Amino acid sequence: MLKNLFFVLLAFISFNCSSSKLLQQEPKKNDTGESKTQKIKIDENKSLEYFIDGATADAKKEYDKAIQYYILAEQIAKDKGGIYYAIAKDYYRLGKIPPALHTLKKAIKLEPKNLSYKDLLSSIYSSASQIDSATAVLNDMIAIDSTMLNYYYKLARLYENSQPSRAIKIYNKLTDKIGMDWNVLVRVAELYEKLDNYDKASKTLYQLLNIDPNNAQIQKLLVQIFIRQKKYDDAIKTINSVLELIPDDIEAHQMKAQIYIEDNKWKKASKEFEFILSRPSISLESKINTASTYFNKALKDSTLMPFADKLFSIIDKDTLDWQVKLYKGAIDVSLDRDSLAAKEFQQVTKLAKWNPDGWIRLGGLYFDHRKYNEAIKLMNQAVKQFPENFTINLIMGLSLAQTNKNEEAKLYLDRSVQLKPSDINALSGYAFTLRQLGENDKAVFYLKKALFIVPGDVNLLGTLGLIYNEQNKMFLSDSIYESALKIDSTNALVNNNYAYSLSERGIKLNRALKMVKIALAADSLNSSYLDTIGWVYFKLKKYNIAKKYIKQALKEGGESATMLDHLGDIEYYLHNKKRARKLWKKALKLDPKNEKLEKKIEKGEI
Repeated sequence: MLKNLFFVLLAFISFNCSSSKLLQQEPKKNDTGESKTQKIKIDENKSLEYFIDGATADAKKEYDKAIQYYILAEQIAKDKGGIYYAIAKDYYRLGKIPPALHTLKKAIKLEPKNLSYKDLLSSIYSSASQIDSATAVLNDMIAIDSTMLNYYYKLARLYENSQPSRAIKIYNKLTDKIGMDWNVLVRVAELYEKLDNYDKASKTLYQLLNIDPNNAQIQKLLVQIFIRQKKYDDAIKTINSVLELIPDDIEAHQMKAQIYIEDNKWKKASKEFEFILSRPSISLESKINTASTYFNKALKDSTLMPFADKLFSIIDKDTLDWQVKLYKGAIDVSLDRDSLAAKEFQQVTKLAKWNPDGWIRLGGLYFDHRKYNEAIKLMNQAVKQFPENFTINLIMGLSLAQTNKNEEAKLYLDRSVQLKPSDINALSGYAFTLRQLGENDKAVFYLKKALFIVPGDVNLLGTLGLIYNEQNKMFLSDSIYESALKIDSTNALVNNNYAYSLSERGIKLNRALKMVKIALAADSLNSSYLDTIGWVYFKLKKYNIAKKYIKQALKEGGESATMLDHLGDIEYYLHNKKRARKLWKKALKLDPKNEKLEKKIEKGEI
């Protein structure tokens, strides 16, 4: 209240001075006998009274009421900038930006160099996201009074998002005026980091450490900078300094583990994780998340699985949580400890009979990392517990299909399609398996069901085109391939399969060559694509080039009957007939029912 009344006196001080001069003059009477000076004085007092009422309402945070009083005061004393400023300030407090801006400009027109008014103006522009206008006002304020350091700070903060380099320059000016200031240096370090200027960011952080050498938070910021610069040795040295001062700092141990992980030193990181997981203050959820990170990495690098095992064993000592048992069982599977895995999974079934989510999550992880045998072992347990769960049946079926156990895969994929008839993954996986089993008509039926749901799915179209090609329905096959390429002209598999189909028929060979080159651009080491381009060149009678690609295909993909047969044909046309016959015989061992191979071997010619 006192603060507001003091403001009132300031707002009206110029008016009082002018009134005292008027009182010294000879008073003039109006018709009612009242002098003009007395009338002005009465009006002035009334305006001041309204203004005080407004200030009193402000003190009570009754801003709408305050504005009404200020407007009454302004109607009497229209030349008082302080009144307009008070109105604008309350409009701003109420979030009414347009009237606040309109009223404040009246105040500034009356007192162009009043820094309080301009300060409010910059705040209004800033809140309205008119940053250019806000910065222009602040620059004007600094030109009026360059000693007001707070204006530099405000200006720099406004520039931080749009012009961080300019913000740094202003902060540096501020540092020149006030010396090394903690808050300013922190802002500068963060801005340099934002600009990816890690050298200057670290230099600024060192300046902060000169002010406070043992500040752990600044040292941790420095560690993060070193990690981004891949200066892992410097990062370890710095975080060790923190741990010397605070040995039980959990965050510091986490950062140290992060450094080792970034440096791909997972074994060293495991020691930090062991410390973290042994702390009672860490929640079970955090412990499981930490250890599961290690498990996920171990799926890619099996040498790390024993460390994942150790981490989950530490957690397991203090809990009977089913998720921990599930991970431990999965680790046992990966380490070929099937009997131990079975025990862990039995525990899971007792602890969480109701919950299939953990099984699904782990099975999905195995599948995504192409650990299909591990996924099968895990899902074999899960499907006993949840025989009607769609996702468990799907993961099981897809994993079996990926290991060419198609008869078994068919059972689970058929079940998944029954459970969710409209699921694209189930339909396409089932169709793929049926095709592998030679049940092409049935495969086409399920592919068409899937395409009814997602008509433009290029992969589904490609598989349908392949089946029609195998059924020798070339018109249908070509039409499907053309439709797929209209949707995605760069699809590697469709380009390869269509190119191979054309080359087998010996037609449109130049187009086939262009298509298979698109496929190889996507995957230059794919043995199927290499075989296709070799076969296209063979059909173009460029036998030496063809031989080079087929040999590379055999190197990348291993021996297959088709590729050995192709290489044999190439050798035959290069006049290496003995070599050709030897390759055909090798191919026949891999595909004993191939009648074409038998005839070529018998005749010794194509």
